Amino acid sequence: MITRRNALIISAGALAAAKFNAPALAQEVQLDAERHGMSAFGDLQYPADFPNFAYVNVNAPKGGAYSEAVSSRTYNGSFLTFNSLNTYILKGEGVLGMDRVFASLMARSGDEPDAMYGFAAKSVRITDDGLTYRFALREEAKFHDGTPITAHDVVWSLTTLKEKGHPIITQLLRDFSGAEAVDDRTVVVKFGARRGRDVPLFVAGLPIFSKAYYANNEFDQSTLTPPLGGGAYKVGKFEVGHFIEYDRVKDWWGADLPVAKGQNNFDTIRYEYYRDREVAFVGFTAKNYLFREEYTARTWATRYDFPAFKDGRVKRDIFPDDTPSGAQGWFMNMRRDKFKDRRVREALINAFDFEWINKNIMYSAYKRTHSVFQNSPLMAMGKPDAAELALLEPFRGKLPDGVFDEVYVPPVTDASGQDRRSLRLASQLLTDAGVVLKDGKRVLPNGQPFTFEFLSEEPSFNPHHLAYIKTLEALGLQATLRVVDPVQYRKRVEEFDFDMTVERMSFSSTPGDSLRNYFSSQAAATRGSQNLAGISDPAIDALVDIIIAAKTRPELTVACKALDRVIRAGRFWVPQWYLASHRIAYWDVFARPERQPRYYRGIPDTWWSGEKKG
Repeated sequence: MITRRNALIISAGALAAAKFNAPALAQEVQLDAERHGMSAFGDLQYPADFPNFAYVNVNAPKGGAYSEAVSSRTYNGSFLTFNSLNTYILKGEGVLGMDRVFASLMARSGDEPDAMYGFAAKSVRITDDGLTYRFALREEAKFHDGTPITAHDVVWSLTTLKEKGHPIITQLLRDFSGAEAVDDRTVVVKFGARRGRDVPLFVAGLPIFSKAYYANNEFDQSTLTPPLGGGAYKVGKFEVGHFIEYDRVKDWWGADLPVAKGQNNFDTIRYEYYRDREVAFVGFTAKNYLFREEYTARTWATRYDFPAFKDGRVKRDIFPDDTPSGAQGWFMNMRRDKFKDRRVREALINAFDFEWINKNIMYSAYKRTHSVFQNSPLMAMGKPDAAELALLEPFRGKLPDGVFDEVYVPPVTDASGQDRRSLRLASQLLTDAGVVLKDGKRVLPNGQPFTFEFLSEEPSFNPHHLAYIKTLEALGLQATLRVVDPVQYRKRVEEFDFDMTVERMSFSSTPGDSLRNYFSSQAAATRGSQNLAGISDPAIDALVDIIIAAKTRPELTVACKALDRVIRAGRFWVPQWYLASHRIAYWDVFARPERQPRYYRGIPDTWWSGEKKG
């Protein structure tokens, strides 16, 4: 439970908030005209008087319940369990869905790569240099206790998140310089001179907390006390580690906003936690929850033969996913000496027989991941063009020669599980790196056995791990698999206490400052960051800065392709697979709009309770 603050802590919190309030904020700045929205490059699809997003049904009825098994996670969250309602700090295992409890300055459009429109803020004015944003808050914006959402709450929220938030948040806020409440309804936000293009968008989407509420409650502690929010839902019933429900606020102040019409239709949204995917599937067949996105190819291919599916009470659908798929794979922790040699890392890539696993375990459902920008125009292809070379040339001699040639693509095997060509190449790479065979086992240059451990929290990945380990044994490599509970897994990953582990990184169609958290030298040394591989390379740092500074989308695309080449040349992870679509199954008790938003799933946000058929 959260504890009461004493006067000394309250004073310290006030000083912390003041820390980011630069005096210059109070000075007059030259602002452009009032805008109803904002985007990375200033382009907006919807006009100022738009009534609603085009992908919603404004006449959707309110009511009913929606439930699903957890398939995504928060900053400090787990797919398998939770023990905290505070998802914005490092401590604890955060629950899914708390973003529904809070309002933000602006809300995303699902039809555009990065556009945002007025939510708690009705408008924004921006200086020509893009470093000062003046938000005008809506008079009607309120917390659930009826108190107004003010500029002072916004300032407190942003400064507290920068100082005490999860490391991912603090990294993304490093170019946030400060905020000031000009009056109750006007907040000025300042950014550093070289701020990332997506930092203002990130700030505009952060939750707005009640400053008064946290005067008596610790922000940086795990808690099971529902916080005071201003969003469309409140925390309802929950059982730690098992489920949580969110109840729709019936008299919510934002229900008629253009960014909210036709959305938030269910009276109750419930997330179910399962420790095992097989048990979760059985729970779905028993109607313990109503919706699931299917991530297991074997289940999708063979298990939908239960009575409710056969008689039509359960439906399935596949629809495209136009967002970048990103990079999923086994990330090698280069903080450990055994993985520092690029040749060793490439050997481990060659030892992975994706074709065999895809055919024999995953029903040939997937494609091989090559790029950190997979399934997007940002992905490097072939040889670098003149524009890419212009960015890469300053680093010639400091990067692998392959960066300037055909972009790296993992080898394609014969799907035998023991592809001789790939294994020969892997063996030669290991030998060249001084990892030689001794009595049938590989030893490191220092004479120590080359052993390593795969760390996992997900038992359903066991067949994939074991098949890979079997191939590694053919090379004389000694690998083991350790499956731990979700809390231990998250702690070890946050502290970089692993050899190899599975992770998926994905970026928006307009990546920027978020890249630092995955690839920068600073993130490599920051506990809790997403730079699992420990990538620390001046060329990568420089290219990330170039991406952040890009003034146009074509410039951004070129810089991302150059970065992709360098990262792929580093052989930092063993690429796995991706699926550029959503496989969904649901009990036939829902209705949905005629079309989905392009850039996110839109479920349950745009669906509603339909005729009860199940």
